[in-house]
Amino acid sequence: MSDLTGTRVLMFVEDVYEDLELWYPKYRLREAGVEVVVAGPEAKVKYAGKNGYPCVSDAAIREMDSATFDGVVCPGGFMPDKLRRDPKVLSLIREFHERGQLVAAVCHGGWMPISAGVYKGAKVTGSPGIKDDLINAGAIWLDAEVVVDRHFVSSRKPDDLPAFCVGILSVLRAQGKRTAS
Repeated sequence: MSDLTGTRVLMFVEDVYEDLELWYPKYRLREAGVEVVVAGPEAKVKYAGKNGYPCVSDAAIREMDSATFDGVVCPGGFMPDKLRRDPKVLSLIREFHERGQLVAAVCHGGWMPISAGVYKGAKVTGSPGIKDDLINAGAIWLDAEVVVDRHFVSSRKPDDLPAFCVGILSVLRAQGKRTAS
């Protein structure tokens, strides 16, 4: 039994997600004993990855309750530009942030926490393509394979995924499991 058994993480999906940025963390977290729920705009729908790999959502975003999770992972691709406009996505991210729980974003996934308004004063990284957006959101930009600042974990690109997952696991272990309400 893993030390993270009983830990639950929410992950978002929508068409044109970055394939590796969803699947690598999903499997790495599962390997560590974490239950990963992938939520899209609709439940049980097949979403196409940027590179053609499909992902069937486990649940609908609108039905998610942040209190039943220990954190959230925001993969990149073109998907975050769509999901950053969903008020439920933004409220979920804000709720995780307000409780000091994991908010992880890789590459363009940082657009979702930017739009949720949670990055002010946080040290983060992301795709160089969103560097200005991160800075304009009040974040402190660092060019590194992974940046861990309190409950925030961020990385720049698929090549950074090993370090990204180490950061996620480190934060999850440090924060412990959510307490039953």
